[in-house]
Amino acid sequence: MGAKWLAQGHTPSKCLRLNLNSGPPYSRAGSIHFAVKYKTPQPIGEVYFTETFDNGILTGWVLSKARKEDTDENIAKYDGRWEIEDLKENRVPGDRGLVLKSQAKHHAISALLAKPFIFADKPLIVQYEVNFQNGMDCGGAYIKLLTDNDYLNLENFFDKTPYTIMFGPDKCGEEHKLHFIFRYKHPKTEVFEEKHAKIPNVDLKKFFSDKKTHLYTLVMNPDNTFEVYIDQVVVNQGSLLEDVDPPINPPKEIEDPNDKKPDDWDDRLEIPDDISVKPEDWDESQPAQIADPDAFKPEGWLDDELEYIEDPNAEKPPDWNEDMDGKWEAPLIPNPACKIGCGQWQHPMIDNPKYRGKWEPPMIDNPNYQGEWTPRKIPNPDYYEDRNPFLLSSFSALGLELWSMTSDIYFDNFIICSDKEIADRWAEDSWMVKKLVARANEPGVFTQLLTAAEERWWLWIIYALTAGLPLVLITLFCWPRKKKDEDAEYKKTDIHKPQTKGALEQEVKEEKATLENTTDLEEEKENQDDGEIEKEEDDETEEKSEEENETIDEQEEGSKSNKSGSEDEMKEADESTGSGDGPVKSVRKRRIRKD
Repeated sequence: MGAKWLAQGHTPSKCLRLNLNSGPPYSRAGSIHFAVKYKTPQPIGEVYFTETFDNGILTGWVLSKARKEDTDENIAKYDGRWEIEDLKENRVPGDRGLVLKSQAKHHAISALLAKPFIFADKPLIVQYEVNFQNGMDCGGAYIKLLTDNDYLNLENFFDKTPYTIMFGPDKCGEEHKLHFIFRYKHPKTEVFEEKHAKIPNVDLKKFFSDKKTHLYTLVMNPDNTFEVYIDQVVVNQGSLLEDVDPPINPPKEIEDPNDKKPDDWDDRLEIPDDISVKPEDWDESQPAQIADPDAFKPEGWLDDELEYIEDPNAEKPPDWNEDMDGKWEAPLIPNPACKIGCGQWQHPMIDNPKYRGKWEPPMIDNPNYQGEWTPRKIPNPDYYEDRNPFLLSSFSALGLELWSMTSDIYFDNFIICSDKEIADRWAEDSWMVKKLVARANEPGVFTQLLTAAEERWWLWIIYALTAGLPLVLITLFCWPRKKKDEDAEYKKTDIHKPQTKGALEQEVKEEKATLENTTDLEEEKENQDDGEIEKEEDDETEEKSEEENETIDEQEEGSKSNKSGSEDEMKEADESTGSGDGPVKSVRKRRIRKD
């Protein structure tokens, strides 16, 4: 609403202007200074009540002179002190509020509306600000809209003064509440009953502890719906007909108070089995526990020593009066001599394995079971149907009647009207300024983390893990690998290891020598009768050698053209030249075929 309203060309009476050459007063957000130019807001449209306290005077407000009933005389008087002051933190210069100053006292102050609010065909909007500047231990910050009647006297305002609506925050211990209560007049009995709206389904704790100014808004509509806002966010909504307790309309039927359960009504679900008989060997005389026959007194047990003795170091207090206090006796302490045990030793007790207890017949389903009896229903003589509970009693004053164990509760910028847009504009000119100043003064992220860890020690563990985990991962994935891992890759197989030209030539020479030696040995073993066969074999060997030499030359030329020698290329070169055994195997195969 605020942003939309500003976009339409409206100018708030409170504004924040950027000022790089800041001068006090200002709020800082990083390196930018927000100088606050303040102007007391003025309502735009029809209102029933407004109050800003900026003039520093409680004009129209009346302090109660009443005494609280059924309360200790020392605290029954409404003598709690009120002051008009600036905020302690996130101060907006020129903006003041009403502050509850006393601790453990009753406070009561009220003011009349410009005109009574009459529930008819217009909505009701109630809005105001609260800041628990010291947090809150136990106390309330709610308001009461006092019922309009001829005997309303603000000087006698106390807890029994009739009100139409009670609305606002309240806390005691760990119970955090946001009240919305209205007093409803029973159409038949004309007795007023309190109706409580359902509990908001939000965590209210932070609103009592963060020491910020929060905006509380109640909207009641003629269609019997309601909404409750905190800081312009809906935290509770519903229907007056369905979402209040006790409900507005009573049930049509009730249980007949004169109806009684018949004497012969059997509502027993199970009954004892009458046919069952106790077994003959059932022994009911056995006790549940017996002395352990296997236990023996421990060695070192002192039968004649006391388990407790008088403290030898105790002294009678100097102010002890035997006439008034009686004879002084030293306090008892455990006997240090009883390391094992003292006093009369007894066998420890154990469960008796023979124990069976008293016999009872087993339970069976009751064949005559008639169900659970309930009284009959009759028409409710007090039944009524109110389809429009919005039409509550009119009210003509706003009051604060509070008890608090915590001081310095800040109230500001009350408004009661029938137009939500008016209340939203009022919030733009008042609460929104406080919100922006508080946001500008918020500490940095690092400071907030440290502050959070002061209250929750386990956050330090999370911080450490969050900061340390990236370092561990960087170390694992970016640490350089050792060189011997590369050497290990080459040692896995000779095929992948690159060779030089000299190494290849030496390998060829070794192959030739091996080839010649192999040929000679085979020739010696065989019969050399066939000279023609020997000649053919020699010719074939020479041809093979020539082919191998040609292959090696081609490989050397390829090696010169590509000095980088990738693994795939070296593998192809090795396969073309062979490992040294290739020619020998080829010759052997040919020899076999020749033979």
